[in-house]
Amino acid sequence: MNRPLIGSGQVRHARLRPVAYAFAYPTLFVLLPMRSWRNARWPLARNRAALFAFHDREHGDGGEDALQWLDGLLAREGIDDATGEAWLHCFPRVFGYAFKPVSFWYCHRADGSLRAVVAEVNNTFGERHAYVLDGAAWGRELCARKNFYVSPFCEVQGEYRFRFLITPARDRAVVRIDYADAQGALLQTSVSGRLQPLTAAAIRRALVRFPLLCLGIAWRIHWQALQLWLRKVPLIPKPAAPALPATRGGPA
Repeated sequence: MNRPLIGSGQVRHARLRPVAYAFAYPTLFVLLPMRSWRNARWPLARNRAALFAFHDREHGDGGEDALQWLDGLLAREGIDDATGEAWLHCFPRVFGYAFKPVSFWYCHRADGSLRAVVAEVNNTFGERHAYVLDGAAWGRELCARKNFYVSPFCEVQGEYRFRFLITPARDRAVVRIDYADAQGALLQTSVSGRLQPLTAAAIRRALVRFPLLCLGIAWRIHWQALQLWLRKVPLIPKPAAPALPATRGGPA
């Protein structure tokens, strides 16, 4: 049976124009085999109050079973062979608070090969949107049209390009997301980290090192927005949320 993992690494972000601006922060995330979790007990608290926890309602349609939402989404998109493990790469809830700018569902076939990736994006306006990336494979570039407002400094147009990698030994994970608008490359973002088993001891170490993990994520988003505003990067008014909850993408 697959067992959960915890990753410790770095998030990097670079804006290329109209001013060059980049930053990097240490980060922590979990990688959860959601199908295996239905038949197992692990040290990670689920859907209950704890210092370090996971809540299903912070994903998908906000219900009590995020995996059920995922399977329904895949079925609606005509992806009927992702019946293997569904690994969820996300931030945990720490000290009762969670904010998850982006999470990734790695959806596998029964033979263990990667079939699709679902990228869930949350903005600071309480909205959520999913990008369903069909035809996925580790290291393959996948693309999707941008249909969701995230940053007040980027228009809702252009294209995301994704690349995902988890080593065969499951000891390292890398996600890279590049964004280009009508004028060309604009943003380059990556999240990477070394993986280890998610044990009670690993959770205790994470709480010591990242006691304000999600509060820090939310604070840094607003701090970096302030830096762009001070550099006079134009603000883009927020449009209405997309009519559909998901956008389809695939190989570049």
